[in-house]
Amino acid sequence: MATETTRIDHKRPQRADARRNYDALIVAGREAFATNGVDASLEEIARRAGVGIGTLYRNFPTRQDLLQAVYLGEIDELSIAAEKVADLPPWEALTAWLTRFVQYAATKRAIIQSLNRESTMFVEAREALYAAGTPLFERVQQAGEARADMSIDDLLRMVSGLTSCAFTDEAQRDRVLQIALDGVRAR
Repeated sequence: MATETTRIDHKRPQRADARRNYDALIVAGREAFATNGVDASLEEIARRAGVGIGTLYRNFPTRQDLLQAVYLGEIDELSIAAEKVADLPPWEALTAWLTRFVQYAATKRAIIQSLNRESTMFVEAREALYAAGTPLFERVQQAGEARADMSIDDLLRMVSGLTSCAFTDEAQRDRVLQIALDGVRAR
């Protein structure tokens, strides 16, 4: 029962070597921003990616360009994750996707303040996020496994709220998510 989700269009190079560098910069940027916030060193990001600072600036002329690309990359990965779990049993599919959503939230928390929430890019990213999660949530409701009085918006706001603070470790983060999901289950 795979679903087709919306993907955000962003500038990814066509040549294989340039694509590898771009992808490495996105991964390094995601890690650096999640760990050190939006002021993470661009030189350190380039070093982590195994490229020179010139390559970073060729792909991302400004810090804002890199922040936006990291954010859009996370949204794309959430869309792909929804497609990958769509054939699992409904509750398992939803919780697998929400687990990935929580990982995304750590990066989002680090960079969200630097993004223009009124921009077309941000609106499209939000639409893509909801397009990815809605079919999973509707399936779990149709299977009678989730509360009927909830919407996908309720669910994502709840999980986003939970992830707006830092956790002592991944085990605590996972435990808190499971506690919240207990409240989503149909009784």
